[in-house]
Amino acid sequence: MRVGLFGGSFNPIHLGHLRAAEETREEMALDLVYFVPAAIQPQKPQNDFATPEHRLEMVRQATKGNRYFMVSDAEVKRGGQSYTIDTVRMFLKSLRPPVTLLLMIGADAFAEFETWKEHTELARLCSIVVHTRHFDGESSAPRVSLAALQRLGYSVQGDHYVNQSGQTLSFLLTTFLPISATDIRRKLAQGRSVRYLVPGDVHEYISRHGLYGP
Repeated sequence: MRVGLFGGSFNPIHLGHLRAAEETREEMALDLVYFVPAAIQPQKPQNDFATPEHRLEMVRQATKGNRYFMVSDAEVKRGGQSYTIDTVRMFLKSLRPPVTLLLMIGADAFAEFETWKEHTELARLCSIVVHTRHFDGESSAPRVSLAALQRLGYSVQGDHYVNQSGQTLSFLLTTFLPISATDIRRKLAQGRSVRYLVPGDVHEYISRHGLYGP
């Protein structure tokens, strides 16, 4: 079984997240994609965050129509700061072998990968696929220095990179949808509509609970 892990704050989840996950699932031949909302992301300010419980429920609402999409409450239940290395270890222990685990990361997040907790061990434990809609206005994968990849234990093999452990690193261009959670929160704070930027059920949930409003 091939399983993708898609972590993030999802504050809130929007159509850009969902489309990137769907295209990555299809391109990488994944059997399941687990969305894993973070309790607290170490590298993001928390002043305009919805509660972990609200963000978890919005992800459930957004993904309920796709049989390939699953939602994990592992990081919300664990509480505190959410570190990807802990979640990957948990999934590797809990999933029945044989399983191939792929960590799905956006290009912006991957640019900061070397600041993540135990990042070299993370690269050793699972394969990584970096999904990017556009980078610096170009329809291409982000430029990553060979020195940085070598520090992570990767070497070039064809159109992807292979870690010393045998895990791979791939870059995947996905459809550009110019939607950001920051812009969605800004619109809501101004009392403006975010309809068609988020799934309908998520829009209804935000309205019903008065999230991100003025």
